[in-house]
Amino acid sequence: SLTMDPWKSAQDVVRCTLCKISVAPMYCEVCHIHLCKDCVEKHLSDSSLVHNVVSLKQYLSTLNYPKCRKHPTKQCELHCEQCDIPICIKCISSGTHLGHKQIDIFQNFEDKKEDLIKELQELEKSIYPKYQEIATVIPVQKADLSESFQKLTTAINKQGEVWHREIDTIIQKLKSNAAEIESKNLVALNKQDDEITHTISEITQSIADLKKLLDSNDVSRVSAYKSRIVEFRKLPPKLELSLLNFRPREIQTNQLTEQFGSLSALSFTTEEQYYSTPPKGAESSPPTQSLMNVPRVITDIDTEYEYLSCVTCLSDTEMWTCGNDDNKMKLYNLQGEQVKSVQTKSGKSPYDITVTRTGDLVYTDDLDNTVNIVKNTQIQTVIRLQGWIPRGVCSTSSGDLLVVILSFNLKQTKVVCYSGPTEKQSIQYDNKGQPIYSSGSHARNICENRNGDICVADRGFGAVVVVNQAGKLRFTYPGPCTRNISIDPCGITTDSQGLILIVDFSNQQIHILDQDGQFLSYMNNCHLRRPFSLCVDTQNNLFVAEKRGKVKKIQYYM
Repeated sequence: SLTMDPWKSAQDVVRCTLCKISVAPMYCEVCHIHLCKDCVEKHLSDSSLVHNVVSLKQYLSTLNYPKCRKHPTKQCELHCEQCDIPICIKCISSGTHLGHKQIDIFQNFEDKKEDLIKELQELEKSIYPKYQEIATVIPVQKADLSESFQKLTTAINKQGEVWHREIDTIIQKLKSNAAEIESKNLVALNKQDDEITHTISEITQSIADLKKLLDSNDVSRVSAYKSRIVEFRKLPPKLELSLLNFRPREIQTNQLTEQFGSLSALSFTTEEQYYSTPPKGAESSPPTQSLMNVPRVITDIDTEYEYLSCVTCLSDTEMWTCGNDDNKMKLYNLQGEQVKSVQTKSGKSPYDITVTRTGDLVYTDDLDNTVNIVKNTQIQTVIRLQGWIPRGVCSTSSGDLLVVILSFNLKQTKVVCYSGPTEKQSIQYDNKGQPIYSSGSHARNICENRNGDICVADRGFGAVVVVNQAGKLRFTYPGPCTRNISIDPCGITTDSQGLILIVDFSNQQIHILDQDGQFLSYMNNCHLRRPFSLCVDTQNNLFVAEKRGKVKKIQYYM
């Protein structure tokens, strides 16, 4: 019978956590471990915690088993690993999960509890102390900022005093020069004034003398008169006086500010920090995942597209898709059921799609040259380009958008980082002034690695091009050096381990690189047909969109 008694099945398979040999009929509700009767006393001797050891049957009787979502009258006794949902016996008999791996729901519950314990330990012992450590720095930075501001104010006031002294000196010098010029001109005017006054006096005397002579009959006096008319006819020189004027110059505020001094650039940057798990062997650190020699197709999902072009994960159980034959973006679950659909504004199929860290869908439209965000079902245009065409897009860990854009004449390609509609960074040339990306209308998809590298699958170059956060070229990957075969890079993504996964469309392969561009392996034996786009979920499961309308979910880590 398919019906399972969770008490009996659990007791049949569960072994003691401590000795690893004996069947474990007991359970510690505090430590969440199974115990055989011989190990109970040993476990209780650990006085670091107050333990609560009960019979496993008693513990199981307290568990609240979920009701089946599809068959509400049935209790879920199993968990489907492929679909990651609890299922009941009726689900199995219906054939919905045929070929899927199922485990006892109590085992899944135990596994999840172990994950929760690890997460709790990591939060308490590692991440929380890190946050506290970071928090203690803030008051110090505030004090430094306040002290820096006081020093800054003092320096500005001091420079102001210097300038005031200089201005007072200039004013005094101008006044002194004006007074000196006034004094020199006044001397000249006074001298001419004295000379003219003296001449007027002599002219007045001559007039009086002439009048007396005319009234006189004295021949000798008239004969003795010496005329001075020629002397008086020569008038004194005319002085042309140019009055002093002050011509103030227009103040050039920019130049004045530059001459006065300027503030240095504010050294206040936001650097993303990530908690790195301790090395293997340290407490609460999960071991680095190992690649499987033979990856395994977990689920094969049919979509309604005739030509599927993009897939991006919304969660571990839902994925957004779009295709060349449809102007709608469709959300599917792992059972192949369409959950939601959104039609583009322009009526043309999107070129590329991505999901932001807050769960919103973003798509590029190369018909109206826009980048749009879908909130619920409402579409908002975030970026409208002029003279450029948007192609590949991805959302970064900081919440920005990286967009590959082409010029209208298809001769230029660049990657632009946008914060909302604002351009933060443009990446186009290397340090020698050569283009980093190919020209032409070839497809170019983009993603961000966990170290901040920007990875572009450039079909024009037939290579993957990787630059760092500053836009400096790190490496290109044209294919493994051991094989003289060119690659046709279409889709590209990265996982939580920093590995780069590339769809080689023409060769129907997936290449796996480390974050420094070293070829690790091919993803073989997955029977891929015309793979075109890919993404990973939070558990590092790979979703591959095939042109023919199928999505394969692949496990590639052990």
